[in-house]
Amino acid sequence: MAGKILVIGATGNVGRPLVKALLARGEAVKAASRTGKPVDGAEGVVFDVADPMTFPKAFEDVDRAFVMLPSGYTEAKALLLPIIEAAATRGVKVVLQSVLGVDADDSIPYRQAEIALETSGVRWVVLRPNWFTDNFVNYWKPGIDAAGVIAVPAADGKTSFIDARDIADSAAAALTTDRFDGKAFNLTGPEALGYAESAALISEAIGKPVVYQAVDDDSFVGILVGAGVPEVYARFLASIFHPVREGWTAVVTDDVRTLTGHPARQVAAWVKENAAVLKS
Repeated sequence: MAGKILVIGATGNVGRPLVKALLARGEAVKAASRTGKPVDGAEGVVFDVADPMTFPKAFEDVDRAFVMLPSGYTEAKALLLPIIEAAATRGVKVVLQSVLGVDADDSIPYRQAEIALETSGVRWVVLRPNWFTDNFVNYWKPGIDAAGVIAVPAADGKTSFIDARDIADSAAAALTTDRFDGKAFNLTGPEALGYAESAALISEAIGKPVVYQAVDDDSFVGILVGAGVPEVYARFLASIFHPVREGWTAVVTDDVRTLTGHPARQVAAWVKENAAVLKS
């Protein structure tokens, strides 16, 4: 009999749709979050990525786990390695949410977490998503609301934004079959768009002008800190726009379809679906 699936970050943009997808497949799910509250009918369990004391109870009766670092954290290697070790000592298969492009350099902390998993002796799948389409609500909406502006240090760089639901669907597939074990997948949307193009889509959907304003890193950090984002995390976000400016995030793959059987969702479709949220 199969064990339970632990979903870390179960209340987040990827975790919540992943819990739903797994429950729909008849899986027993432990929804891990700092509150430990049940999620959409799944059993809740307290889990704090920064507190290894919460790990043993979370991993009880688990044979597969979705491991990720929730937003707001920057120390990928330091925080992910103890979770990977906890899974490995229990023989738990790990589907790790990493970041697109980290395989370019083994010194990148997320890549070091991947290597630790790959050499741990347990079954594993690595998912490397690009920037989330959902960031237009989660991070850029205050600028849209206040001034009709998306101000980020992306220059003219394009990004193949991915819908968080496609990451969740990909993770559900990786967790419920062994066909993808021992492989890494680069998850992208079906096309690369610049921020000006994305702003135009949002403007059309909500019926008010929205424009893209290219800013430098310090201005960007100031905007985020003014919106309540801690400075250390704001500077981390600024740093990861470097690959966008270099054109590295414009890559498009078909890995979502490989994993899920369906094509990745387009930004235009996401914008239409979320028009009411973007307007509010």
